Amino acid sequence: AKKIFEVGDFFDMVSVLLNVVGASCKRKDQLREHHQEEVRKAIGCGEIATGTGLNQELSLQRPGDTRWNSHYKTLLGLSKMFSSVVKVLEYVEKDGTDTGKRRQARGLLKYFQTFDSAFFLHMMMMILALTNGLSKTLQRKDKDIVNAISDVESTKRELEKLRTNEGWDSLMRKVYCFCEKHDIPVLDMEDAYVNPKKPRQKTGINNEHYYCVDCFFAVLDLLGEEFNDRFNEVNSELLLCMSALSPSDLFSRFDKAKLLKLAKHYPDDFNHQDMVTLEHELGLYIDNILHDTRFSSLDKIGDLAKLMVDTRKHLSYPLVYRLLKLALTLPVATATDVFLFSPATATVEVQPFPVAVGVALIQHDILLWLYSKK
Repeated sequence: AKKIFEVGDFFDMVSVLLNVVGASCKRKDQLREHHQEEVRKAIGCGEIATGTGLNQELSLQRPGDTRWNSHYKTLLGLSKMFSSVVKVLEYVEKDGTDTGKRRQARGLLKYFQTFDSAFFLHMMMMILALTNGLSKTLQRKDKDIVNAISDVESTKRELEKLRTNEGWDSLMRKVYCFCEKHDIPVLDMEDAYVNPKKPRQKTGINNEHYYCVDCFFAVLDLLGEEFNDRFNEVNSELLLCMSALSPSDLFSRFDKAKLLKLAKHYPDDFNHQDMVTLEHELGLYIDNILHDTRFSSLDKIGDLAKLMVDTRKHLSYPLVYRLLKLALTLPVATATDVFLFSPATATVEVQPFPVAVGVALIQHDILLWLYSKK
């Protein structure tokens, strides 16, 4: 994928913005008061509707290092409170007591009132909004593997739709509307693209090619690669097989064929004799479990494994219990290690990765990639 320095710059500027605007309770109060006044005016003019759950109070929350949903909430808050953010920055620039913060406020005002910032704000909002539902599914405590895989496929298809003229046009309509609302100068997409770092050097491309192909499509291509790498056909099949162990809904997903297929993927743990024994053991196991009320209200594989030990059924069905342990410990959804990245410290570390689907893998990778291009 292409290096997109500007995307990393954008997130860096958002981080600085949060430091300046949220530096004191007074500024937070100013931001909230300005936004409340904007909402009241908009309601009075009939620009926005009222009703239960509408126009709830927003804030500029600091995102987690690699949590997509928290970054999405931050960008959503920035877009909704943009006018109020500008007001607070203007106040800091003019009346702030800290010289350093005043300089930062001036730089932030200059940057966030450019076409670039409006474009990257809405580009990342569009992408993160699309993946936000998947993020929540992957983080759910019940780790519903079947629904997670279904959501992955749906998200992949929606991302592919974005990489069309319709997706590009939709993004640009939002960008132009935002620029018009906030008096931000727009660019003619047919004009030659000028690299701000080398303004005298001809780039040979126009603005549309740069923003569409080199930025928007480049990020979408990376996302597609990550989805295919992390959720390829083999991994998805293993996860579906693993879901047959789920005790939820009275073991409604139990499937002997899928569990035997799962065991075959681990010949070091299940030899030929084990496979023959496992086939019979699975039948005895499910019959026994379904007639034991202690197992009737379970929801998670981990709880099932624990209760099997507590009831000593792990001794009666050792191969089934071995399969449960594999499901809880083996990295089948991804490689054995996963990169965790902290933008705050600019450090990367490798940690062991368990099979738990709740870890939002692609979130880590895309944000790591964006920041690593700095």
